[in-house]
Formats: sequence, C-alpha cells, structure tokens
Amino acid sequence: MDRSRKEALVAELHQTFEDTNLVVVTQQSGLTVQEVTALRSEMREEGASFRVTKNRLAKIALQGTKFEPLTDTFTGPTAIAVSEDPVAAAKVAVEFANKNDKLTIVGGALGEKVLDVNDVKALAKLPSLDELRGKIVGLLQAPAGKIVGVMNAPAGQLARVFSAYGSSE
Repeated sequence: MDRSRKEALVAELHQTFEDTNLVVVTQQSGLTVQEVTALRSEMREEGASFRVTKNRLAKIALQGTKFEPLTDTFTGPTAIAVSEDPVAAAKVAVEFANKNDKLTIVGGALGEKVLDVNDVKALAKLPSLDELRGKIVGLLQAPAGKIVGVMNAPAGQLARVFSAYGSSE
C-alpha cells in the first residue's frame, strides 16, 4: 500500500472515530469471506459498520479522538465495529461472537468511557434506541386506549339494555 493510500485510510478512520459514539474492538482469526460479509450485513441492518483494520494505521487514526485510550487494544488480527447508536454495534458483535468462536470481543469505548469485555457484553443486553422509542410510544398510547375503552363501556352497556328490552317485548 503506497503512502498516499495509507494517509487517506488514516484520515477516513480518524473521521469515523470522530463521528461515532461506540467502538467495539474485536480480534478475528480464520473468519471466512462469507462470515465477514454476513457480519457486515447484520451490522448495516442495525445502523453499524464493521471493518478490518491495520493496527499501526488505526493507532495513528485514534490520536486526538475520544477513543485514544483504546490504542493498547489494537494487537493481533483486529477489526472494529462502530455505531452512532450506543448499543447497536455491541449487540451485533456480541451475538455474532457467541455464535462464532473465530470472533473475540477485546474491549471498546462508549464516548470517553473505556469498556472491557464484560462491559461490552452488558451493553449488548440493553435495548436499542429504536426499541426504547417503541416502548415509550407504547406507554404513551396505553392510557389513551384505556380512556377510549372506559368511554365506550357505558355506550355498550346501554346498547345491551336496549337490546334486551327490545327482545323481551
């Protein structure tokens, strides 16, 4: 890889680190092209991305970002999962690692907070931002549904009374 290509890659990685909220560092050895493609597809569906990195270039790209403390985790065959959603990348990476022994979670960072393996796994168990939004909408709609049910109940009872009165004559 020539120098200008390396510089472009470092700049692109640096921008990725600047724009994201969550970085999950993984080690992957022996993953087939099909497995990596499947993992990338799952990541994209959740709004995250997964890319194999060159450690030396990634360490340079980390300089000056909030994820700079992760520099020491970049050893061996490393790949990163990143997302703006504070849960998405961790959720997909942990689920994939549980199904495939060739991917290992090394650590990560959420904003400026460095996460160890257990922290990343705990983060993966949290509901995603979209799931939380759905729950909030459900909670907001529940009282309205109950009010409609209460308002309709007397009308239904009145209708049954009239029906019973009409059928008795």
